[in-house]
Amino acid sequence: MKDIRTDFPILAANPKLVYLDSACTSLKPSKVIEAEMAYYRELGACGGRSSHRLGRKTNEKMDEARRTVASFVGGESEGLVWTKNTTEALNLIANAFDFSKKKKVVTTIMEHHAVLLPFMKLRDGGKITLEIVPCDAQGEVSMDAWEGAVDEETALVVTNSSTNTTGRKAELRRIASLAHDNGALICVDGAQGVPHHKTDMKKDGYDFLCFSGHKMLGPTGIGVMIARKEHLKNLKEFMVGGGTVSTVTCGEAKYMNDHTRFEAGIQDYAGMTGLSAACQYLKGLGMDEVERHEKALADAMLKELRNAGATVYGPESIEKSAIYSFNLRNAKAHDVALMLDKMDIAVRSGFFCAQPAMEAMGAHDGAVRVSGYVYNTLDDMKKFGEALAKVKALY
Repeated sequence: MKDIRTDFPILAANPKLVYLDSACTSLKPSKVIEAEMAYYRELGACGGRSSHRLGRKTNEKMDEARRTVASFVGGESEGLVWTKNTTEALNLIANAFDFSKKKKVVTTIMEHHAVLLPFMKLRDGGKITLEIVPCDAQGEVSMDAWEGAVDEETALVVTNSSTNTTGRKAELRRIASLAHDNGALICVDGAQGVPHHKTDMKKDGYDFLCFSGHKMLGPTGIGVMIARKEHLKNLKEFMVGGGTVSTVTCGEAKYMNDHTRFEAGIQDYAGMTGLSAACQYLKGLGMDEVERHEKALADAMLKELRNAGATVYGPESIEKSAIYSFNLRNAKAHDVALMLDKMDIAVRSGFFCAQPAMEAMGAHDGAVRVSGYVYNTLDDMKKFGEALAKVKALY
């Protein structure tokens, strides 16, 4: 992949910066920033409400953004619901799904808190039964374990397309088939998958897909829940208000029967256009090329981690994105991250909002996470390795 660092204002302004925290939030190219600003400069009006010229143009831009984002993941625009992030999208599913006939939800210990917590809350309130499938010491959840958990009592399977701790890609086609064979639906947390590899929710058999703009070169504060449109009518209202109803009296509210039923209040129109621009940018790079680039980054990361004698969590040689969680012997994760920051290497430390996952792999005090993306280069990996060697020498 060609060097695209000049497309990113933060990197242009900080030429020494090696940004390796994209699993938390990615940097934004100028095209995305300009698309957001264009809404404020040229439109600035409400969508779906006002009939004046600026309102109509806003509607057109929002419809265009909805089509672009849905198409990027092989989804139907009629099934797309705007949210503020993946967490809100997953909470929408948890609280809107109909558990009246079957109450069992199956997920795994390797999930982000955004998956675990909404369903744990429903479990603790007696509304569902929850089975959390365990992993092995490397964070791997076997198909045998899945097959032992998903049965005819299962209403919903919820899992990630790629973990935020190891970068491991899930066998989603097999998991989706298992769910459907047992009469269940599948909801995919695509926060770490959609940005890093080609996604086609229709082809792969997802019923629901949730992801965030900020992890895929888009703005913060915008996310998506895309459903197969036939499922929307079976979801209960989650958050209600302006835009979700057709008529209201003091005695009754009649709710819309499409995606607008879940988009209460004024929406993040600038964020929608920014996310659309991010999808177009990634499409221009080519998601196959993004995957190839990240494979090269992951290989180089692993080499540097091995050279430093780091403890790496999760399987090392697998189909994955450019993410590794690790620790250095005798060093606290936060101290390592701060020392790397002094050498212009930006990484994250802690549990990465996935404490059960990290503890299951043995990182009981957290870890350091290094995560690359399209703007990183092999030279960045070399600089990371050199900085890590200096940190290791202190211990």
